[in-house]
Amino acid sequence: MPERAGSSYTGVMSVVGNITAIVKGLSITAREALQPTQVENYPDGKGPLRGAVLEPRYRGTHVLQRDENGLEKCVACFLCAVACPSNCIYIEAAENTGQVRISSSERYAKVYNIDYNRCIFCGYCVEACPTDAITHGHGFELATLNATNLIMRKEDMLVPAEQLAAK
Repeated sequence: MPERAGSSYTGVMSVVGNITAIVKGLSITAREALQPTQVENYPDGKGPLRGAVLEPRYRGTHVLQRDENGLEKCVACFLCAVACPSNCIYIEAAENTGQVRISSSERYAKVYNIDYNRCIFCGYCVEACPTDAITHGHGFELATLNATNLIMRKEDMLVPAEQLAAK
C-alpha cells in the first residue's frame, strides 16, 4: 500500500513542532540566565548555623545525650548497633562502680564509635534506642580529606555537661 504525502513521521507539521519546542526551551533558558543570581550567605550568615537553614527533621551528625543529672543516657544495650544496616556503630560496655557513675544504669558505653564513612543516616539507631541516648543533631559539616577523621568517638558526640547546666 503506497504512503500518502504528508503522513510520514518527518512531515512538515512535525518539523515545525520540534522547532517550536526548541525555541520555547531556549527562551526559558535565556530568561533565567538574565535573572539575578540568588546566593545564600552560608559561611558568613547570622545565627549558630551561620546562614544555613535546616528543616526540623534534618538528620545530621549523631549526638549522645545526657540525663537531667548530667549522667550519660547510654546504657550499652547494643540495640543501636544491631539495628544499624551498615554496621557502622562500635560499642564496648563497662560496669559502673559505686565510686564512679558514668550512667544511671549498671553499664555504660566505655567506647562508642560511629564510622561516618559507612553511615547512611537512616535513623534506625535513633529509633532502636530505648533510653533516647542517641539522636540526630543538626551538624552537617563532615567534609574532610582524611577518611580517619570521619570516625566519631564518644567524646566527639557527647553533649557537654556545661551545655546541659546552661539549659
